[in-house]
Amino acid sequence: MLVLDVDGVLTDTKMWFDGTEWRRFFSIRDGVGIKRLIESGYQVAIITGSKAEDIRSRVKTLGIQYLYEGALDKEPAFAKLQSDSGVKPSEMAYVGDDIFDIPLIQSVAFGATVPEAVDEVLEVADYVTRRPGGCGAVREVCDYIFKYGALASSGG
Repeated sequence: MLVLDVDGVLTDTKMWFDGTEWRRFFSIRDGVGIKRLIESGYQVAIITGSKAEDIRSRVKTLGIQYLYEGALDKEPAFAKLQSDSGVKPSEMAYVGDDIFDIPLIQSVAFGATVPEAVDEVLEVADYVTRRPGGCGAVREVCDYIFKYGALASSGG
């Protein structure tokens, strides 16, 4: 299973106000990577501190199986994800970029981050992507999992 943060990972942290609500840009390449993982048998989850329609819409469009929003403390959502999915941390990868993500990065089999993450996260991550958050970083991790992950022999 791949578990993702949103702001700074699936986005570049920038937002704009459209007159009604705040919006984010999402990378098409990241979406392709996520879809490929799901189609090859992996599950994908989002754990984010945000609560926003653009995130819910992106999750639905990509077919992401689990969404936990409004999770400023991510550990309770992570415990619920394990219960809901039956997937253990030793079977998960996580991508996050801020201090709220550190417990999850340290709990999973493969903890990744983006180059512009805060220093504390850069120090504990197993892998730092070459591409920045919101600009292909998630696709890079998806391709890595697709090539080397548990299901690589059947899909990669």
